[in-house]
Amino acid sequence: MELFLSEQCKSLTGSLGRGFGYSIQRQRGKFVSKRNSKGVVPPDGHWRFILACAQLAQSKLHITGLRVSWIELWGALVRAKHPIAAQQVSKNGNKGIKSHYDEKDIINLKITFSL
Repeated sequence: MELFLSEQCKSLTGSLGRGFGYSIQRQRGKFVSKRNSKGVVPPDGHWRFILACAQLAQSKLHITGLRVSWIELWGALVRAKHPIAAQQVSKNGNKGIKSHYDEKDIINLKITFSL
């Protein structure tokens, strides 16, 4: 997942909170999500991290947007035990309907599938 920062925010790295198992890192000039190598990552940690970033992007304060591939999103939903939402993401990805998701898409998934 790639994160896009607002003009007021030059850098944003580290954890967004406990219990995700993911953090934000800078790689090659881009800000991306990274699975923590130490500690326990809960099954739904990746999905909750993606959702938290999407909610932050809605405020446009520090994060103005995000871009997550359908494969990464599908994997996060499968591990979080949201099979119906994962199936829809996979279907859209395999048919070429939706290869990447943004913050609005993530929030819509949350609402549509009551996640």
